[in-house]
Amino acid sequence: MGCGCGSILFNSCTTAPITDRKQLKIVSEAKLNAQAAAVYEKIKEKEKMSDDTKTLNEIKEIGKRMENSISEYFYRAGLEDPTLNFEWEYILIDRKKVRNAWCMPGGKIAVYTGILEATQNTNGLAAVMGHEIAHAVAKHSVERASRATLVNTSTQLIDIFSGGKLSQVNRATGINTVGLITQLGILNPFNRKQESEADYLGMIFSSLSGYDIRETTKIWERMKELNKGKEPPEFMSTHPSSDNRIKELNKKMNEVILDYPPIVFN
Repeated sequence: MGCGCGSILFNSCTTAPITDRKQLKIVSEAKLNAQAAAVYEKIKEKEKMSDDTKTLNEIKEIGKRMENSISEYFYRAGLEDPTLNFEWEYILIDRKKVRNAWCMPGGKIAVYTGILEATQNTNGLAAVMGHEIAHAVAKHSVERASRATLVNTSTQLIDIFSGGKLSQVNRATGINTVGLITQLGILNPFNRKQESEADYLGMIFSSLSGYDIRETTKIWERMKELNKGKEPPEFMSTHPSSDNRIKELNKKMNEVILDYPPIVFN
């Protein structure tokens, strides 16, 4: 069984674009993209769409520039375009209390009006969108789904071979012990690694698209102020702390500006 699992893992290992970080992918990307598209349609029906057409058009303009720049970058580098099968779409959700944005697998993007308080300008909005698009480009959802599948399968096997001892502990304590340990010890640090990668790739995509990435750290300073310093301990969070995030972004900023200048189309 161990050899069989090792073979599956070996054959399912790929690397993230640009960073070359090793990834595990045992879940179908096409299937995940289709599921994401279906969920996206339901969200569009359920949520109130903003009537701020000016901002929505700005979001679409930023998105289009990033679509083109990302594809062109991989074409010029002679690499496979990870967005080749994306069906890009953009919505602006009218929820002023939600400071968030996301990009589903396959390029389905949503921005909440609440985050505009932090972005404040086009470069700030581009920084947020670059980060979210980076998650989709780097196939982070595929990676997370694969990791969760592997953890669930492994947990079930351990419980079987331990004679159900894990289940006994869970019942006795009333806590999903394995789930908690997995979340804090494996999935959260793993997700933080993805978040940091998305920060880096997001700056690259923003820079390639001609936006001023110096605005990126300013956003997180503003987010810190808006959150009034209320953050969970980093070890319990899927995101790096704002201070660590700002520190890492500043370290990589000059490198990105020099190595990934705006793409000029002929």
